Amino acid sequence: MEHVLFFDGNTKRISWVIQTNNSVIEQKREHAKIYLDKVTNQQSKYIGLHVGLFWGIGIFIIKDQDIVKVAIDDNSIFEHLSINQKSHMSLLKKEHILSDS
Repeated sequence: MEHVLFFDGNTKRISWVIQTNNSVIEQKREHAKIYLDKVTNQQSKYIGLHVGLFWGIGIFIIKDQDIVKVAIDDNSIFEHLSINQKSHMSLLKKEHILSDS
């Protein structure tokens, strides 16, 4: 089966949509308190991508051998993922989270 995963995020929440044939499932989540207002919009989008993908697998929408197309509306995220480049941005080091509390 083929799916399209859309994702988004900001400093307060993440969201994702999984579109499969004629089915569209939308989900939104507030960031956990330790992340709230401590991540950038771009970092939040990455969190939305990962949570949406693993959520889809966890509730058996996305199954073994399925195809998942990821819809990306952020050029820097597209470039980062398409060239398999490692990020030098530290996403929420424990010291950073605790120091900003």
